[in-house]
Amino acid sequence: MAVLLLAEVTNGELNRDATAKAVGALKALGDVTVLAAGASARAAGEEAAKIDGVARVLVAENDLYGHRLAEPTAALIVSLAGDYSHIAAPATTDAKNIMPRVAALLDVMVISDVSAVVDADTFERPVYAGNAIQTVKSSDDKKVMTIRTASFNAAGDGGAAEVSDQAAGDDPALSSWVADEVAESDRPELTSAGRVVSGGRGIGSKENFEIVEKLADKLGAAVGASRAAVDSGYAPNDWQVGQTGKIVAPELYIALGISGAIQHLAGMKDAKVIVAINKDEEAPIFQIADYGLVGDLFQIVPELTEKL
Repeated sequence: MAVLLLAEVTNGELNRDATAKAVGALKALGDVTVLAAGASARAAGEEAAKIDGVARVLVAENDLYGHRLAEPTAALIVSLAGDYSHIAAPATTDAKNIMPRVAALLDVMVISDVSAVVDADTFERPVYAGNAIQTVKSSDDKKVMTIRTASFNAAGDGGAAEVSDQAAGDDPALSSWVADEVAESDRPELTSAGRVVSGGRGIGSKENFEIVEKLADKLGAAVGASRAAVDSGYAPNDWQVGQTGKIVAPELYIALGISGAIQHLAGMKDAKVIVAINKDEEAPIFQIADYGLVGDLFQIVPELTEKL
C-alpha cells in the first residue's frame, strides 16, 4: 500500500505541525509520499522531506496553485491517484475544500476528520459534536480522507526523503482568483499554537475583548473565541473554536467567559490542560476544566495579566 498526503502549504511555507501529525497518523499504512503544491513550494517540500516516515516528496511549483483554489489542486491529486491506495490531507480549511472534490472525481466516499486508524480499511471519526465515535469501514479501492490532527502526535525529525519535481496538472478553469483579504497577526496560528486564550459571550463587547488579547500576548498564545462571541461581533470568524470553527489541541487552553456548549467543547476538549474562568459556577465548561475559577473575569483577568 502507498499513501499520498497533501501537505499544508501557505504562502510557500509548510505548516509543519499539521503535516507532521498527518504523517504520524498515516505512516503505518505504507510508504507516505508528500505532495507540496503552490506557486512557491520548493522550500516547503524540502522541509517535509525531513519528517520521519516520509518516503518521497513531490513538489508541484506552479502559479496555478498559488491562490489556494481547490479545483486545480484536486485535479492534480486525481492525476496522481493511480499509484496510491490512500489519499489524505490534514483536516484544515484548504483540505476540507479540496478532498471532497477529489473523492467526487474518483467516485468514492470521503472519510472526514479521521481520529484513529484501525486498519487499512477501517477508521474512526467523531460525530455529534464529538459526543460519539463512529467506526467507518470503506470498501472503496481508494480511501480519500482528512486527518483530525488534534488526535495524533506529530512525527519527529530525522527523515531524508527524495525530493522530485511534479509537473502541473490540467487546469479545470472552474474558478479564478480575484483577491485575498488576509488578517495579519504576530500571534501563533490558532490550530497549531501551544497555548490558546479564548473569550466567550461573557466578555460582553468587542472593546472588552482586549483583555483576552492582552492575556494571550503575555503568554505568547493564540486568541480564540466561542461561536457566541463571533456571532455577537466580538471577534473575527477566523478566531472561532468549535464544531463549526477550528479544532485545537494546545498544551494550555484558557476559556474566559465561555459557558461550554457542546459545540465549543468539540473544538478544544483535546487540550492537555484546560483552565476556565466564569462567574457562573454551574457553567458546563467546569465539568471538563482541569482548573476552574468562579468569579468576575473583568477583575481576575487584568490582575492575572499584571502578575504575569
